[in-house]
Amino acid sequence: MSGADDEGYVPLIDAAAIAPGRNKAFVIQGHEILVCNVDGGFYALHNRCSHAAERLEGGRIRGHCVVCPLHGARFDVRDGRAVTAPARTGIPTYPLRIVDGRVEVRVDPQSSPAST
Repeated sequence: MSGADDEGYVPLIDAAAIAPGRNKAFVIQGHEILVCNVDGGFYALHNRCSHAAERLEGGRIRGHCVVCPLHGARFDVRDGRAVTAPARTGIPTYPLRIVDGRVEVRVDPQSSPAST
C-alpha cells in the first residue's frame, strides 16, 4: 500500500468500516498491521502473536485486549504488551490517527517488517 503523506501516514479505510469490537488487517510497506476499534478508539499493532506467529485478525476484543485465536494469548492494543500466557513478549504498535473520518497509520521507513 502506498500514498503516504509528508508525515509518513498511509490512509487505510473509513473509520466507520471497522465497527466497535472488531479489527481488520492490512499490509503496509511489508508490515502486517491490525487496526482495532475499541469502543470507538482506534489502535494499530502487529498482526502476529509473539507466541506462535498466528495472525491476530478476527481475534476477539476483550476490554483493551485482542485475543489470539489460536491459543488465547491477549495483547493490550494500546501498547502491544503481552497480558496473558502463553505469550510472554509484546508486539509492536504503530502510530494511528483519524483524518476526515479515515484511519491512517504510520510505519517508520527505517524499521524492517517484523519477522515471523
